[in-house]
Amino acid sequence: MRTYIANVCFVGDPVSGHWMLVDTGVATCGDDIKKYADARFGRPPIHILLTHGHFDHVGNVIALADYWDVPIYAHKNELPFLTGQQDYPPGDSTVGGGIMAVVAPMYPHKAIDLQNRIHPLPADGIIPEMDEWRYILTPGHTPGHISLLRDRDKVLIAGDAFITVKQESALAVMQQEKEIHGPPTYFTPDWDTAKDSIVRLAKLPIALAITGHGVPMSGEELTEGLQLLAQNFDSQAIPEQGRYVNEKE
Repeated sequence: MRTYIANVCFVGDPVSGHWMLVDTGVATCGDDIKKYADARFGRPPIHILLTHGHFDHVGNVIALADYWDVPIYAHKNELPFLTGQQDYPPGDSTVGGGIMAVVAPMYPHKAIDLQNRIHPLPADGIIPEMDEWRYILTPGHTPGHISLLRDRDKVLIAGDAFITVKQESALAVMQQEKEIHGPPTYFTPDWDTAKDSIVRLAKLPIALAITGHGVPMSGEELTEGLQLLAQNFDSQAIPEQGRYVNEKE
């Protein structure tokens, strides 16, 4: 489900009602998420899983966790940003590419405090109560960013490790123009690590990718696009200028 500029995923079996919610989208979309979940599954999720804690992925997390009375999971490296201890770096308006980047300093970047709702994921890649799925640590966009993989059919939930729309451009976001990009440039502070994550994902036999921004992509379009992104990451993904690019140099 798309929530304005970011996607959430409902992962599980409608027959058994055993499912998890991956990310919670942009604030004010909580009621739409509830309605869809209730209609599809008829019961609360076993938990909410966060690929990372940026504002457009946690906008409804507190309200939904309270409504369903369920735990929240994230990687341990992401917990400082989800327990009120550390703020994310602010959005960078100097990366270029469109109005979404220009207004990036206005996007929320302060830590939220999920208190006793939030739990660290197991260190071995296991996702609690979701045996078919495992997580892969894909940092760079954030320190504890994860992607999720179902090995039997090679479905990847990539979060913002890579995306399928030019997120810096409001027009591209509105039209959902499909093309593989690196993580949103205005909110990515560690480009070396982001590149390592893409190279690692590109080595996997992924059949379908669902990303945090943009539409799902599959087949040769996905495979070739991800390979090109990994091979040309410096020129294709890293902006020519920017606060965090300059810090890297």
